[in-house]
Amino acid sequence: MNEHQSFLHFPTQGNVSRRNFLKMAASLGISAAALDALFLSSRTAYAATPGLVGYWPLDNGSGNSATDVSGGNHNGTLNGSPAWTTGKSGTALSFNGSSTTVDINHNVINTNTNFSVAAWVQLASLNNWSTAVSQDGANVSGFFLQYTSPGAGADGGKFAFTLLNSDATTATPVRATSPFSPVANTWYHLVGVYDTANQQIRLYVNGALAATRPVSSAWNATGETVIGRAKFGSSVDYWPGLIDDVQISNQALSNSDVTSLYQGVPALTPLRPPSVPLIVRNPYVSTWQNSDVSPGNWSTFWNGNVKAITGIVRVDGTSYVFFGAPGGIGTTQNATQVQLEVTATQSRYVFHAGPVTLYVNFLSPIEATNLQNLSIPFGYIFVQAHSNDGNTHSVSVYMDISGEWAHGTNTTLINWAYQTVNTGTQNVNAFSVTPASPQVLAETNDYPSWGSAIWATNGPGFTYQSGQDTVVRSLAVSQGSLNNSMDTTMPRAINDRWPVFGFNFNLGALGGTPNAPLIFVLGHVRQPAVSYQGGQVPPLWQAYWSNWIQMLGATYNDATALTILTRANALDASIAQKAVAAGGAHYAALCALAARQAFGGIELVNTASSPWLFLKEISSDGNVSTIDVIYPMFPILYYLNPNLLSLILAPILHYVESGLWPQVYCVHDLGSSYPNANGHNDGGGENMQVEETSNMLIMAAAYILQASDASSYSNAHYTIFRQWANYLNASNGGNPNRPNALDPLLQNQTDDFTGSIAHSTNLALKGIIAIGAMGIIAHAAGNSADQQFYSSTAINLIGQWTQLSKDPSQAHLDIAYNEADTAQGTGPGTYSLKYNALPDRILGLNLIPTSVLQQEANWYIQKENQYGVPLDSRHTYTKADWEIWTAGSTDNAQLRQFFIDALYKFANTSPSRVPFTDWYDTINNTQNGFQARPVIGGLFSILARIKSGH
Repeated sequence: MNEHQSFLHFPTQGNVSRRNFLKMAASLGISAAALDALFLSSRTAYAATPGLVGYWPLDNGSGNSATDVSGGNHNGTLNGSPAWTTGKSGTALSFNGSSTTVDINHNVINTNTNFSVAAWVQLASLNNWSTAVSQDGANVSGFFLQYTSPGAGADGGKFAFTLLNSDATTATPVRATSPFSPVANTWYHLVGVYDTANQQIRLYVNGALAATRPVSSAWNATGETVIGRAKFGSSVDYWPGLIDDVQISNQALSNSDVTSLYQGVPALTPLRPPSVPLIVRNPYVSTWQNSDVSPGNWSTFWNGNVKAITGIVRVDGTSYVFFGAPGGIGTTQNATQVQLEVTATQSRYVFHAGPVTLYVNFLSPIEATNLQNLSIPFGYIFVQAHSNDGNTHSVSVYMDISGEWAHGTNTTLINWAYQTVNTGTQNVNAFSVTPASPQVLAETNDYPSWGSAIWATNGPGFTYQSGQDTVVRSLAVSQGSLNNSMDTTMPRAINDRWPVFGFNFNLGALGGTPNAPLIFVLGHVRQPAVSYQGGQVPPLWQAYWSNWIQMLGATYNDATALTILTRANALDASIAQKAVAAGGAHYAALCALAARQAFGGIELVNTASSPWLFLKEISSDGNVSTIDVIYPMFPILYYLNPNLLSLILAPILHYVESGLWPQVYCVHDLGSSYPNANGHNDGGGENMQVEETSNMLIMAAAYILQASDASSYSNAHYTIFRQWANYLNASNGGNPNRPNALDPLLQNQTDDFTGSIAHSTNLALKGIIAIGAMGIIAHAAGNSADQQFYSSTAINLIGQWTQLSKDPSQAHLDIAYNEADTAQGTGPGTYSLKYNALPDRILGLNLIPTSVLQQEANWYIQKENQYGVPLDSRHTYTKADWEIWTAGSTDNAQLRQFFIDALYKFANTSPSRVPFTDWYDTINNTQNGFQARPVIGGLFSILARIKSGH
């Protein structure tokens, strides 16, 4: 489906979704039933749902009510606390399967005349009877839009629209059922129709007629309409999962009506990602899809270099490409991509391949509280299929990766091997692909020049083959199987007949029941992971498994048991629900898109004493553990597991405390080129004295406020923390009355692409907050004298800062103090986003006067462009991370929501198809630079502040 078909065009407002148009009409007192047809452009005409008498978009997003926007005033009441979460469009409700409902409190329709009921649904569990929408009679429901129990015979485990022939538990059901069983955690659109003229009921699934059953008559259920359960003697069949966009009509909808209704929401949920995260686990396992649809497009590394994944499904002898853009392999056609949902850990695709529906789920777990699992450098692909037309079809599924996964240059010679790994419960078949002449601890085009790509799977009807791309793929197309053979012409260049490594599964005669998931494991292993001061440092996973083969066996068992999916689904749901509560559906969508990217910039290693967490400054300098890149991403670490903050600060503290770093302020990074943490023993590098020193103190204090070892941690590092705080409080050398924190003079700072700023107000704010953070550290260390000193110093400095930063108009703060050497364009009449106010709130310091924060918020509102607020008055570009930091720091709800909505709009519409850029233009909607950087973890700032309790 073309997602743009889901919108109505207004000359002044652009594209407006059909759903939102109906809400706009309702707000004007126009019922949807009164809207006969809307002809809003020369190409698009949509009719309102005929006879619409109840419409619950479930876009309230908070509270205990579900608003009816049809004009019928059938508002619902939430019972049992169903949770607001990300929906198919906007927000939805999550139901627990045992006690949660939306009660309309009266009946909406007469069930013995024409009516239709529609809803978007997701099932978290497929074990029991579950009803999405119903209307009570005295004893039973008058209708059931439902999922049937798998034990219910031929109709079991399917979607259904059901009527009973009387208001009794002994009544006979008439049930129109789908020809297939659904897959969990996938959106489906259901429509049930009772048509008196044709004496039938109809069920539609995803816009298509699924079943028709004859019904001579029906009875009128006069009880309440309910979302989330049914009635059968008592309340039963509670829905386990999500429900969105519920509509009820007093007419029998036609096929075209239902198609229009289905096309009323986008195919891409909850946003159109600029790039889709596929396999994203660390700086070297970071593969993306830079397009809306995967058939006909290659997956790439974060920098755009192809890391090919090919997927082909063969149905009754016809082959459909569902991933990649293979050519020269015989007659194929592209599968039709009908859906993509992006969560924090998963990218779930749905395809139609003729009479077969294919589900392909890319999972990159984020297990922030389990270091063993977090250290695994593998992602997972789950593939399921079923017939969608009620017939059985011969189906095979083929997937491969190319030699491009082994190295960053296609002229490089590679070797490959195939082996069977016994996991203790099953055998796993694995390819490993390795440079013929590895260069340990070296990169080529940002990709490792050592280590091995790992590609593994297991399942029924399995065959494998390595060899030239066109040869291997042609076999999958022509015969639906491979030859269980290895191409032994190696080493050879990646681009020499393009060797690929294919797996094929013959699923046999496939009916409406989905196959057990085919599970593929894909990633890259390196030993060592990094170097530190010339010594090799192993990956943390080696502390748990002696080699990748053992790790593969353990993680494949975890994936086969689907427990890895269960944990991922729980995290996805938690982030979605809490983000919706914090900032609405758009904020939840941004957090979902940001999560894997943030964790894709870091990796765990193991030292003799403890684990460390390293970061790569992706797409900018490529430095190791750049502190002003850790700083903007720290909200996601703080939110998901503050202990990760201590692990990412640990190598920096170790280095500066070793004496190898000679300066009194903090180092900028641990090495100029990842993965080699060689330090800067000469005291050089890209020094940002106040910037990095302040960043470290702020992040250390944030950890300490959440840590169980706050006292021991503070004391262990107290000497260096105090040294840094004293540097910030020492005279800046230009004015004896101004310390470095209050006036950094001309220093570089994190936004170095804007150039150095003399007397920067935002940098000074950070320095002052860092001195306040030292008060927190001193308190944890038990040093009350230092606590009093640093806390009072910060209070004194913030008063001076407020006066020095004020514009002569007194309406806002400037970019820089108004000094004799203040550069043109940074003094009076200017502004910048004071994103460094966020840690003042997270740490609970409350140094910045409320009046100043309010004044700044009011000023930013005046500077809003279509896609955001510029970083400062010198430019039209901005930084995505700093926008949401600013949103997290403000109590102005209007400004906070603008930042969220503007950034969402950028991500959802930008023509710059790269992994989420953090540097973009607020007017022309394009990338200025940077992509795939872990700083995007800063989008969790609002959640981090909520977690802090301040």
